[in-house]
Amino acid sequence: MMCNAYRARTTTSTIALVAGGCLVISGTTAGPAAGESSSAAGTESWLTHVSPSEADEEGWVAQVSPAENKADGRYADPQYVGAYSDVDKKGELPQVTGRTTWLDPGEGQADAQKKPAGKTAKAPANGETADKAEKAASGTSVAGLFRPDPQYDASYDAQGNVDVYGAKSAVEPPRPLLEIGRQQYTSGMYDESSTFLGEKNPLLPGLAIYGDWRTAVAYNNNNGKDIAQIATRLNLDVDFKITGTERIHAFFTPIQDGAAKFTRYEFGGGGANDRFNDEYDFEPQTLFFEGDVGSIYSGFSGNETSFDLPFTVGLFPLFLQNGIWANDAILGGAVSLPAKNSAALGLANFDVTFFAAFDNVDNVGIIGADSHVANLYGVTAFIDAFDGYIETGYALVDGYDDRDGLMVHFLTAAYSRRYYNTVSNSTRVFANFGDDPDGDSDGIAIISENSLITGLPSTLLPYANFFVGFGNPQPLVDGNGAGILKNVGINFETDALTGYPKLDDTGSDAFGGAIGLQYLFDLDQQLVFEVAMVQPFDDDGIGAQDPQYGFGVRYQIPIDRAWLFRADATYHIIEGAEEDNFGIRTELRRKF
Repeated sequence: MMCNAYRARTTTSTIALVAGGCLVISGTTAGPAAGESSSAAGTESWLTHVSPSEADEEGWVAQVSPAENKADGRYADPQYVGAYSDVDKKGELPQVTGRTTWLDPGEGQADAQKKPAGKTAKAPANGETADKAEKAASGTSVAGLFRPDPQYDASYDAQGNVDVYGAKSAVEPPRPLLEIGRQQYTSGMYDESSTFLGEKNPLLPGLAIYGDWRTAVAYNNNNGKDIAQIATRLNLDVDFKITGTERIHAFFTPIQDGAAKFTRYEFGGGGANDRFNDEYDFEPQTLFFEGDVGSIYSGFSGNETSFDLPFTVGLFPLFLQNGIWANDAILGGAVSLPAKNSAALGLANFDVTFFAAFDNVDNVGIIGADSHVANLYGVTAFIDAFDGYIETGYALVDGYDDRDGLMVHFLTAAYSRRYYNTVSNSTRVFANFGDDPDGDSDGIAIISENSLITGLPSTLLPYANFFVGFGNPQPLVDGNGAGILKNVGINFETDALTGYPKLDDTGSDAFGGAIGLQYLFDLDQQLVFEVAMVQPFDDDGIGAQDPQYGFGVRYQIPIDRAWLFRADATYHIIEGAEEDNFGIRTELRRKF
C-alpha cells in the first residue's frame, strides 16, 4: 500500500513537472487558480476549466457535462482537460452524454507517456492544443479563431430540415394540346439523339402546341359608351425544338382581329349591337428562329467554344423594362452578349443586347397607325452594380415613305434596389426627342415603383407607385397602343379583351400614382385593392385635361392547375366629364 501511494505521488509530481515545463516553453498561461470558478477561466475559451481542488487523489480532473452550458448559451463539449478527475473507485472515467471531442494524441505526447495504465491521453492541462498555445504566445486571441456551434431552439424540427431535400412529390402541370417528339419538362431516360448537326450539338427534336383560352363576361361604361358582352380569345404558341439551344417559334391569335377586336357577343347596354361578332386573324403574331452561335459552331467544328452568343431573327417579341419601354413583336433580329463581367469597371455581371427592326414597328403616339413606315435600331443592357440592378437602353426610330424625315431618339434607365430591408424601389426614366415633321415627339417620364417589406414579405405587399411626365413621353414600341403608365397600377391597365376602362396612361404633362395592397394568401390566391390618381398640370391636348381618380379591386384564384378564375371591378371619377367610367368583369382562363 505504501509502495502504491509512493508511486501515485511520484507519478503526480512527474506529470506536474512535465506540464509546467510545457507551459514555460510554450508561453501559455495556466488554468484558473485554486478556488477560482470555471466561469472565471474566461469567456475566452470553449473549455470549462476545473479547479485543482476538485481533482481526486490520483490527480484526474473532471469531464465537463453537456448540461454545464456557458453564460452565452453555448454548450461546452464534453472534453477532457487538465490532468483528470471524477474517476470512480474502479479507476474508470464516468459516462457522459453528448459527443466527445477527441484531440490528437500527438498533442499530449508528454503526458501520454506518464498516464496510468488504462487511461487515454487527452488535451494538455490548460485545455489548449500546442497549435493554440503557439498562437497565444504570439499574441493572437484563441477566442477569435473559432465560430460558435449552431444553436437550436426547442422548436427545431430535424426531420423537416431533412425533408427539404428528399420529401418531394412531382407536380404535374397541364400538358400541351399537342406534343410530338421530345416532351417539355419531363425526365429521362431519353433515347440517344441524332448528331446530324455535330456530336457537340445533338438534335432534340420536339413539336409542342400550347397556350391559353380566355373568356370574360363584362359590363363596362367607357367614355360614355356602355356595353354588356361576353368575349373570348385564344392564344396559341407553336414551338418546334431542334436542339437544346435552337428552335423555331410562332404565336397565333386566331379568333381576334388585331389588338382590339375580339370574338364576342354584345347583349346589353346602350352601346351594344345585340349580335354575335366573329373576328378572325390566322396570320402569325410572331414567327422567329432563335439559337446560339457558340453551340452551332461547336456542333459543326467538333470543338468546344468558350463563348455564348444567343441570337434571333424573324418576327420576334421585344419586351423591355417589364414591358413599359417595349412590348411588341418587331420584324428584324437581335443578338446578345450574356453573363459578362469587368474587373476594371467592377461589374460582376452584365448583359448587352443589340436589336434592329425593318418592319412592324408599332408606336401610335409618334409613328401613327401604320407600322410599316419606320426602321428601328437599338441596344439595351442589364447590369448588377451599386448594390442593385440597372437597366438601360437607347434606340432610334427612323421613318421612311409616309414618315420620311422622322428621326426620334429614345432613352431609358432604371435602378432597382432594396433599402434597409424595408422598402424595395425601382426608379425608371423614359425620354424621347428628335425630329418629327408632323408633331411633337419630345417627352420625359419618371416612374417610381415602391413596395413595403412586411412581416409576410412573400404574401402581403403594400405598394405605392408614383409618376410625373412632361411633354409627350412614349414607349419605344407597343402593339396594344398602351401608354407609358400602363404598369403604374391596375387602374391604368385594360384587360385586352372587353374594353375594360382605364385611367389616362399617357403621362403627358401630369403627375399622380397608385397606392394599393396586394395579398396572396398562401400563394394560392390574389386580392388587390387600389386607389389611383392623374393630375394634369398643363393642357397640351394629348393626355388627360382634367383630374381623374380611380378605385379598383382584383381577385384571382386557381380552380386547379389548368383553370383560373379572375374578377375585376373599377370606378373612375373624371372631372369635367358628363359621367364617370366604371367596369365589372369576370374571366375564366384555361391553360394548356
